[in-house]
Amino acid sequence: MNKYDIAAYIWPAYTGDEPRSMQFWPEGYGEWQTVKAATARYEGHQWPRKPLWGYVNEADPYIMEMQIEAAVDHNVNVFIYDWYWYDRRPFLEQCLNNGFLKAKNNHKMKFYIMWANHDVGTIWDKRISSYCDTVIWDAAIDNNEFKKVIKRLIKQYFRQPNYYYINGCPVFMIYDTPTFIRGMGGIDRARRALDGFRKEVKNAGFPDLHLQMTIWSETAFNLSGVDKGKDISAYELIYKLGYDSITHYQFIHFTDIDRDYMEILKDVGVEWKKIEKKAGIPYFPHISVGWDNTPRFIEFQPGIVKNNTPETFETGLRMAKQYADNHPNQPNLITINSWNEWTETSYLQPDDLYGYGYLEAIRRVFG
Repeated sequence: MNKYDIAAYIWPAYTGDEPRSMQFWPEGYGEWQTVKAATARYEGHQWPRKPLWGYVNEADPYIMEMQIEAAVDHNVNVFIYDWYWYDRRPFLEQCLNNGFLKAKNNHKMKFYIMWANHDVGTIWDKRISSYCDTVIWDAAIDNNEFKKVIKRLIKQYFRQPNYYYINGCPVFMIYDTPTFIRGMGGIDRARRALDGFRKEVKNAGFPDLHLQMTIWSETAFNLSGVDKGKDISAYELIYKLGYDSITHYQFIHFTDIDRDYMEILKDVGVEWKKIEKKAGIPYFPHISVGWDNTPRFIEFQPGIVKNNTPETFETGLRMAKQYADNHPNQPNLITINSWNEWTETSYLQPDDLYGYGYLEAIRRVFG
C-alpha cells in the first residue's frame, strides 16, 4: 500500500475516437495533431518535442495497460481525468471509458473525476486560436442538466471498484466554481444543487460525497449577473458551497510563470501557507511540471516556465512531500499537472528531451 497517493491529471484529447473533436483536430487523432506541428519560436526554445511512446491512441486499452504499468512503476497511483459536459452530453469520455476502464491492469490504479466545466473557445483549433475569441460551448448548466450529470457520475464512475475515495466517499472535483454558480443561478441555488448531489450519493450507498474545489487564487470572483454584481473571495466560496478539500490544477492560476522554475516554487510555498491559514479545510499540495502553450498558437504567446528540468521538478516534489508529512491528519494526496498535457508543456510522459526524467524524479522522492 502506498504511503502517498500521487495523482496526475489526464487531458483526454489524445484520441480520434471522439467525433466532436474533429472540428478542432480534423486529421483524426486528437490534439496529437497540434503536438506534431509544434516548432521552436525563438533561439533556445525547447520545441519540437516527441513522445517516446509515439502518438498513441489513449482510448485504446492496450495503450493504457502500458501507461498504467509505467505510472505505477514510478509511484503515480491515481489518475484524475478531466471530464466534460457540453451541449447536453459528455465530451472526450473515450480515453477513460474505452482506454483506462477496459485496461486489464486498471486495478493497479485509482482514478477520480475533475469536472472541467470551463467554456470552450477557439484555443483547441490552432488555425484560428490567435485571431478569434468565440465561445463554442458554454459550460454553465442549470440544475435539471446537473441532475443528469449526477446520475451519470454515480452509475458509470463512482461505483467502479478502483474509484478514489476519501473516508469511503467518492472524490469529485469542480474546476470552475464561478461557472457552476452562474449556471445554477446564484450561490444559494448552487449550494442546494450540491446538497442534492450529496443526497443522491448517499442514496447510492456511499457515506457522503467528498467535494473538492480547484482553487485558483484568493482573488475575488465577480459574480455579476447571478448575485447582483457581488464579489466574493475563493475562501468564502469554500464555506458557502460546502467544499471538503481543495487543490490546484496549475501554477499559472496563481503566479507569474514567465520565470525560472525555482523562483516560481518560492511563490508556491507562500501560496500554500496562505491557503493553510485561510481555507479552513484540507489542502492537498500541487506541483506543476511547467507551462508553455505556444504549440496551440500560430503567433508566439508569452508566458513560458524556464529551467523546469527533472531536477528542479524534484525540488517541488520534495516540498509537496514535506507539506504532506506536516499534515498527518489528512490523506497524503499530492496532485501533479499532469500526465499528458503536451500542448501546455506540462507532462510526465517520457519525451526525447528528458526521457523518463520526470517520472524518475517522482520515484526518487516517493519510491
